[in-house]
Amino acid sequence: MKESAIYQAIQREVAEKMALNLLREGTSVEIVAYATGLSIGEVQQLQQQLNEPAQS
Repeated sequence: MKESAIYQAIQREVAEKMALNLLREGTSVEIVAYATGLSIGEVQQLQQQLNEPAQS
C-alpha cells in the first residue's frame, strides 16, 4: 500500500508539472485537464499560481 501512495504522489507531481508547462505555452484549461487527467478546478488553481506575482 505504501508504494501505491508514493507512486500516486509521483504521478500527481508529474501531472502538475506538465500542466504548468502547458499553461505557460498558452494551452487552454480544458485541454490541459484532458491531457493531464487533472480536474478543471485543479488546473485553474495552477493557472492562478502562474498569474500571481513572484514573491521576493
